[in-house]
Amino acid sequence: MKLIEKEFFNTFTDFQCLILAHMNRGDINGVTAAHYNIIEFIMRKGTATGREISLAFNISQAAISKQLKFLIGQDLIVREQEKVDHRKFNLSVTDKGRFIVDNSETFRKAITHQTASILTSEELKNFNYLLGKVLNNIKL
Repeated sequence: MKLIEKEFFNTFTDFQCLILAHMNRGDINGVTAAHYNIIEFIMRKGTATGREISLAFNISQAAISKQLKFLIGQDLIVREQEKVDHRKFNLSVTDKGRFIVDNSETFRKAITHQTASILTSEELKNFNYLLGKVLNNIKL
């Protein structure tokens, strides 16, 4: 590994640890970005069906069903049968799920504000561009 790559690796590790330490305060071990996005989607809509989530994220209903099962098991969302059409189930976010989204958003805002106070406008613009470039092209 080149010296600059090693330096980036160490800096990125520190940043990842900061994020994970913050997430662990919310007792959300095992929650992935996909889980978070589902929780946030349901929260923003109020309620949603598995089909709506599947269509919104362009993911098969079988794959969404697996994610929902995990989220229900972790008490992050609840599944309730519709009163009129008993074949239909609505999903809503629990207080624990809402805490994750609210806490994560607060954390992102704090990091954004602190980063903006550390970097000049030009540095922030470049940082945003470079981070976007990496995120759009990284393949895992």
